[in-house]
Amino acid sequence: MSARRIFARPARFAAIAPYLWMALFFLVPFGFVLKISLSQTAIAQPPYEPVFDFTAGWAAIKAAFGALSIENFKLLVSDDLYVFAYVRSLTVAITATAILLLIGYPIAYGMARLPARWQAVAMVLVIVPFWTSFLIRIYAWINILQHDGLLNQILLALHLVSQPVVWLSTDSAMYLGIVYSYLPFMILPLYATLAKMEPALEEAAADLGAPPGAVFWLVTFPLSLPGVGAGVLLCFIPIVGEFVIPDLLAGSNSLMIGQTLWLEFFTNKDWPVASAAAIILLIVLLAPLLLYERVQRRQLEER
Repeated sequence: MSARRIFARPARFAAIAPYLWMALFFLVPFGFVLKISLSQTAIAQPPYEPVFDFTAGWAAIKAAFGALSIENFKLLVSDDLYVFAYVRSLTVAITATAILLLIGYPIAYGMARLPARWQAVAMVLVIVPFWTSFLIRIYAWINILQHDGLLNQILLALHLVSQPVVWLSTDSAMYLGIVYSYLPFMILPLYATLAKMEPALEEAAADLGAPPGAVFWLVTFPLSLPGVGAGVLLCFIPIVGEFVIPDLLAGSNSLMIGQTLWLEFFTNKDWPVASAAAIILLIVLLAPLLLYERVQRRQLEER
């Protein structure tokens, strides 16, 4: 066997490995969820019907396929509760992502302009929160924001307020928790892009007479758009389906889609409706991913 054949097999496997991974860990689970979303709720185990029994013969399988329907998807579109949950989730995700970009971009820009020896220190400071459990950090914010928590004690000591402010169970607390939790996901891709940028480009623009503001908007920001896109996607997509932070820090008057999914699965035991809601959420989240992929492909073709 020639050396070319020996090395061709690993290379061939490496080429198809991503597709096998996607098929095994995405398409197969997606198929199960899609089947459940087309089923009907039943007081049984599992809590939906029909259930495919491949040992019962082709007639039973054909009958099971015939019992599938899209009624759950019609319910989601017609029920204001689910529509509002989707709208609120998208609104919260867009708002929080915008805040994260406004805060994270200056931090990443400052990190990229630090001396090389201090950039590693700044990187460690950004990722330090990941060394602590996510739930512990959220519960810490509950202690800080509660009625007699640290924040109200500081405000009262500084005489900025005359009585404790209600922070918990508000949208402000929710946004604070989201921004705190997802800020590193915005900073890191921005920093990676800005750190690779050639300072000579900005210097050339300044030498040609461009003021600092024009240098930033005409040179720095356009060149950092890949990092902006990556940071926005890394934050926006998980925030849409966020469950823990809204459940612990926000009020219960308006639910996000992640909380709605939890209630349908574990409280109402309505797996088909919950699965249909998850399918729609996946379709909604695929849109920005496909748009980002198309933009990235266009940029590569232009190069």
